[in-house]
Amino acid sequence: MFLMTLIMGTIITISSQSWMGTWMGLEINLLSFIPLINSKNNPLSSESSIKYFLVQSMASSIFLFSIIMIMIKSKTTNELLFYNKSMMIFMNSTLLMKLGAAPFHFWFPEIIEGLSWMNSLILMTWQKIAPFMVISYIIKFNSFITMIIITCSLIGSIGGLNQISLRKILVYSSINHIGWMLSTFLINEITWIMYFMIYCMISLSIIIILNQYKIFFIKQIFSMNNNNNMNKFFMFMSLLSLGGLPPFLGFFPKWMIIQTLSNYNYLLLLFMMTMTLITLFFYMRLCYSSMMILNNENNFLMMMNKNNKNNLMTNMMLFISINGLIMYPIFMNFY
Repeated sequence: MFLMTLIMGTIITISSQSWMGTWMGLEINLLSFIPLINSKNNPLSSESSIKYFLVQSMASSIFLFSIIMIMIKSKTTNELLFYNKSMMIFMNSTLLMKLGAAPFHFWFPEIIEGLSWMNSLILMTWQKIAPFMVISYIIKFNSFITMIIITCSLIGSIGGLNQISLRKILVYSSINHIGWMLSTFLINEITWIMYFMIYCMISLSIIIILNQYKIFFIKQIFSMNNNNNMNKFFMFMSLLSLGGLPPFLGFFPKWMIIQTLSNYNYLLLLFMMTMTLITLFFYMRLCYSSMMILNNENNFLMMMNKNNKNNLMTNMMLFISINGLIMYPIFMNFY
């Protein structure tokens, strides 16, 4: 039930023709997600749900305040005249806080630690759709948005270097991707849709394996039995794809952004590429170290059942995320 209202809240936000309707959709989305992450068996999930509610409700309050103030000046509820720069910064800031974009990311790594892998996937993918779509309506590339892109790239790459939690590593990678996604609005919304779809597919392929083996920390990867090396290999190829290593699928949306952004802001593009290389570095370090270290200890994890229904979906998602050379012409037909 709550999953259906979660989807409905996002649809209301996207399809609403008034800003009050947009705000209502965001609130429905918020109130639907909290019961999903709250679990009686996990005290950390209760703490995460409270933190999530406080942060998101604060962002929603400021968002509503910004709408009211701009509507007072523009005398309309549908088309806002965005000439009040300070109010526009407030509105963008609240949406960026809902996304978990740096420097408003303080809640993101803390909350993710109390969530299951499936709830983490929802938070890193579906929960970004509504704020991103609202941002696309009002975004104007100025010094503020440029600063946000730079901050997301910096925090997303540096923050993941010394992490031992895989959930936090994926969170900081998500923050880095937010910077790239914001830059796609300089091109068109189709590019953002393609980037976001590819990001969701790769994230899903990674989290399916991590959830299947109940892996939450790096040391648990080292403890996997050597018979699972093929699954390790597939997962790490997906991680490299998420980091944007060619010729994997995750590289191609970045390639499209590089081709366009080089004509607008070369220094910003150079900085984003450098920070992405740092992100790719800790993925490669994780891959090499865990694949090279042989562990002869008994595996404390259950082996994957050959009849597991998730195997078909896992293999399909891994095939899509890894074989970028095959999928790239398909995506280019829509570009």
